[in-house]
Amino acid sequence: MSVASAVEAYLAHLTVERGSSANTVRAYRGDLDRYVLHLRERGLDELAAVRETDVGEFVSALRSGPVPLAASSAARALAAVRGLHRFAARDGLVAVDVAKPVTAPALPGRLPATLTVDQVDQLLAGCVGDGPLALRDRALLEVLYSTGARISEAIGIDLDDLDAGERTVLVRGKGGKQRIVPVGRPALAAVDAYLVRARPGLALRGRGTPGLFLNARGARLSRQSAWHVLRGAAEAAGLDPTAVSPHTLRHCFATHLLAGGADVRVVQELLGHASVTTTQIYTHVTVDALREVYATSHPRARG
Repeated sequence: MSVASAVEAYLAHLTVERGSSANTVRAYRGDLDRYVLHLRERGLDELAAVRETDVGEFVSALRSGPVPLAASSAARALAAVRGLHRFAARDGLVAVDVAKPVTAPALPGRLPATLTVDQVDQLLAGCVGDGPLALRDRALLEVLYSTGARISEAIGIDLDDLDAGERTVLVRGKGGKQRIVPVGRPALAAVDAYLVRARPGLALRGRGTPGLFLNARGARLSRQSAWHVLRGAAEAAGLDPTAVSPHTLRHCFATHLLAGGADVRVVQELLGHASVTTTQIYTHVTVDALREVYATSHPRARG
């Protein structure tokens, strides 16, 4: 089978059998198209002809080409390539998974960027006004911080997913996995104001979408638009917009919970992480805060 045909079969497998998101499949397609071109330039069109060294050279080329990729981007590209070869070997398209021994480039140990509690209050206070979009924006940001949901998860919330009586919301995470997350009273109050005074008018402009958060045309809010809401609120609040990312409020949610004494496994469950190892990166942030307190308070730490 040709490499290009194997790529199409693998992407179809991700979509149909694995239930991967459209964003994931799109990213993998870009990485695998680059891989196909790399192999074709070396005269390799058949997947069975690819060797471990060819995969390794592809990763090296990503890091040292005319426009070198960051280690994280190269690691993602290798993940796509390894997934392709693993799929091909498992389905009998090739005899051996030649990509399995190839390792990803080392990633820098960066901690997630977070805001202080006061900065989050400042950010939320940046959403002012009684217009429909202002009420929606405040409700969206309150839900993001209150639940730790990813932006893609928040815009995927339907009206029926929110249980105001139980103060919970059903969130659909990666791979279609669902989890129930508590919602704080400030977020519920912001959502209630939006539902009563804003959403009905927005919904009249659309076609009856069940989505909780709607755009000006009455359709479900897009991820990109939600990201612009967050960036706009940061600018309005006088915060550095470059320090705010789509995951900022999610990072704040986790960090502030752990700093307040929450168990890391509870935070893992709330975030929807498959492994507690992923959640433990936030413990390093709180350790930095503990170290600062120690350095300024302990008599043997000063001087």
